[in-house]
Amino acid sequence: MTISLAVTARDQSVKAEVIRLSGDVPAVVYGPKQEPIAITLPGKEFEKVRKEAGESTIIELTGLGDKIEVLMKDVAFSPVKQLVTHVDFYAIERGKDMTTDIALEFIGEAPIEASKKGMVTKVLYEVEVTCRPSVLPSHIDVDISVLTTLEGKIHISDLQVAKGVHINAEPDDVVAVVSAARTEVEAETEPTEVDMSAIAVEEKGKTESAEDSKE
Repeated sequence: MTISLAVTARDQSVKAEVIRLSGDVPAVVYGPKQEPIAITLPGKEFEKVRKEAGESTIIELTGLGDKIEVLMKDVAFSPVKQLVTHVDFYAIERGKDMTTDIALEFIGEAPIEASKKGMVTKVLYEVEVTCRPSVLPSHIDVDISVLTTLEGKIHISDLQVAKGVHINAEPDDVVAVVSAARTEVEAETEPTEVDMSAIAVEEKGKTESAEDSKE
């Protein structure tokens, strides 16, 4: 999936603070075959793209002459208002493999959890992939409905990806695993926290009573 965003070359004489006050966002485009270009993003349009695209969707920048295909590499926010203050775009090379991290999306319901006999622990939330930009996935689905037993696991080799997409991990690396659910008996037999202050008060009372009796 590719999303288009119209941008403009940035006037270096205009300070970044002035750009932000106007509602726009200063940014830069760079890459192995791309000379760094300072650009300005339309604030509202970029916010829509940011929410839709994420870091693994190709964005096509227009308005700079030739169209440039990029990925969002880094988005900086103001610590107070949490508004975007700067964006780094990484220009990809058409027709050549690229490497980036892709989010894992867990779908379905695990029967072992529905039975309350076990619980699913998610070990990985993203994986690194290498592929051509044209087949770069926005995410990878992980169907946990296959987890039916206490020994259930999902490995990297179980993930379904498009032809030409290589996951840079060992096939037997664990993505999700089932662990036994805690029983009510186990919960009841857990050691209780001792209230030392209560013991101290009780001991003090016994001491005082003993001293009173001596008198």
